[in-house]
Amino acid sequence: MNALINVVIPVFGIILTGYLAGRFGVLGPESAAALNRFVYYFAIPSATFIFAARAPIDRIFDWPFIGAFVSGSVLTLLIALIVGRLWFRHDTATLSVAGVTAVFGQVIGIGLPLLLTAYGPDGALPPIVAALIYVVLFLTSVIAVLEAARTSDLSPLRMAPQLAGTLLRNPVVISPLLGVLYSMTALPLPKALSNYLDLMAAAVGPGALFAVGLSLVGRKLTSNAGEVIWLSALKTAVNPILTFVLVTYVFVMDPFWSQAAVILSAMPVGTNPYVISQQYDVHIETVSATIVVSTAMSVVTIFLALIWYGVG
Repeated sequence: MNALINVVIPVFGIILTGYLAGRFGVLGPESAAALNRFVYYFAIPSATFIFAARAPIDRIFDWPFIGAFVSGSVLTLLIALIVGRLWFRHDTATLSVAGVTAVFGQVIGIGLPLLLTAYGPDGALPPIVAALIYVVLFLTSVIAVLEAARTSDLSPLRMAPQLAGTLLRNPVVISPLLGVLYSMTALPLPKALSNYLDLMAAAVGPGALFAVGLSLVGRKLTSNAGEVIWLSALKTAVNPILTFVLVTYVFVMDPFWSQAAVILSAMPVGTNPYVISQQYDVHIETVSATIVVSTAMSVVTIFLALIWYGVG
């Protein structure tokens, strides 16, 4: 029960507060958009940079954690692709969006503040590494597939620089990369800059969670309930189970990192798949509904993971 009282309730309580503030008009769409931009362009980049810059480089590249997290995600993706093709009969573009929806968790918006609450400052690194994995492996892949489907006449040599430029202009992508590079120099951060980034990073927990709650307002469930429930269960239940098996029987790592791998695998679907689906006008209603349903499901799966590991 301590995990429920000390970790799950505060984290999801802020999400609920954000949702209620938007649902009852305390904060309107303009406020929601402004808060989301603040979190996305300022709070999260500050947090991911400062935590990565201060971490020893050998702790950032925890290869057993990376191997377990990537393997669990890839296995989940393969299941999503097989079922999506054989059962739901998706075309390539829709299949790619459904696939990334099944694996791309809310590791920064929910995972980062949750692990900070559960483990203290040490809890910041695993979500940052997980976010880099998502971006480098899965986000780039789905964008490449969708771009190829949309501009089939564009050669891979011309598409690659466009894709790289798009990703490197993303603050959530570039900030942890810069933090890793700074960590490699082993130089201390100037005190004034360090204090500034600490103040900005302190807003990532409540700001990101509140913004997640606001973002759920107005999202409607679709008639495609079967696939919505399937993708939600795949992300919040199957993914962490596969990762648990991997960290238990395949990869040997520090208990903290193994616990973080399982907990982060249980995160609900993040907002990036929805942004991509909107950008390319592919599977929008299903992805939107899956964010809502998976967020509700993740309350249970994250709680069970925390109870199992005795966190809280």
